[in-house]
Amino acid sequence: MRIVKEDQHLKNIAILGSTGSIGTQTLEVIRQNQGRFRAFVLTAQNNAELLTAQAIEFKPKYVVIGSREKFEDLQFVLHPYGVKVLCGMDDLCEIVTHSDISMVLTAMVGFAGLKPTLAAIKAGKDIALANKETLVVAGELVTSLADKHKVRILPVDSEHSAIFQCLAGEENNEIEKVYLTASGGPFRGKSTEFLTSITKNEALRHPNWVMGAKITIDSASLMNKGLEVIEAKWLFKLDVSQIDVIVHPQSVIHSIVQFRDGSMKAQMGLPDMKLPIQYAMAYPQRVPNNFPRFNFTDYPTLSFEQADKKTFRNLALAFDALNTGGNMPCVINAANEVVVAEFLNNRLGFLQMSDVIENCMSEMPFVGEPSLDDYVETDRQTRAYAQELVTNKKY
Repeated sequence: MRIVKEDQHLKNIAILGSTGSIGTQTLEVIRQNQGRFRAFVLTAQNNAELLTAQAIEFKPKYVVIGSREKFEDLQFVLHPYGVKVLCGMDDLCEIVTHSDISMVLTAMVGFAGLKPTLAAIKAGKDIALANKETLVVAGELVTSLADKHKVRILPVDSEHSAIFQCLAGEENNEIEKVYLTASGGPFRGKSTEFLTSITKNEALRHPNWVMGAKITIDSASLMNKGLEVIEAKWLFKLDVSQIDVIVHPQSVIHSIVQFRDGSMKAQMGLPDMKLPIQYAMAYPQRVPNNFPRFNFTDYPTLSFEQADKKTFRNLALAFDALNTGGNMPCVINAANEVVVAEFLNNRLGFLQMSDVIENCMSEMPFVGEPSLDDYVETDRQTRAYAQELVTNKKY
């Protein structure tokens, strides 16, 4: 693949996973800020139809499709628009190093986001991180590499963006604790007995956020919050004891930072992912927008409660993985990706997802100081083992 450099007048953004929930909302932000940002690279794994429509509207320099079967048709359709079409992981990892790219926004789902993120970091690109699995799987590797190449990792998750915003101007002040807020999902307060018979359609009805299917199921099981706990450790260089989760059903306070003098800062706003996306893309500036504004009278009561780690075991398992360290967060992530897919395909019950994950954590070989190859092998082995457990109903 030959990369041609062009003059850069706008902030060129590579959006990895442009057809997903975060990717489409990122394009909404760009649509409102066409004098500031340009979609320079758009990528998708399979959704060639939406990727085509995005490319025709935003006219990126490059698109990357993961599916080899859809490559030639996409190339034919986009040729008249001057969009160069690439295909596969190797091309993806190469294009994120393009000299004209200012920032790589990683919105790919799951472990697949790790390799292109590492490639972008090595090329000195700032990362707007929406792919939490990258830090869950290989947090130490990713953050040390970012430090080495003087790359900023700017969080896009609303909770981590909130912490990041609360820490502005507090560089010399010690953090005592951070509180990640969780809505509690659609099953907040429900019993284990209730959860034995719920369906995927019920689990996909999140009360506050509009998200992709995988992250919505993770939110319902509280695994999403568990993954965010692991991500927070690496993003903000925290000890496990400094991180807590509190359920806040209104999803107005996105996270809280408590400092060593006991004072606390909270970042508030409507549950809308476009705001943290825009903040990461424009950082350190805050740019105007026409997003809906928060009205205090619409939320006369804000409530908080402890997270139920006994009923929602995934959150407890994530803390266990973080305390264990090494490749254990990689194990929990790989197992979770398998069980969520199986749940969405009606082959596994809601509570059984935790059973499979816990089984994988107890059976997979532990590596205390994993390399990238170790992470890749751990991911492969765990997926195979989790799939075997589900297929043979051994959980």
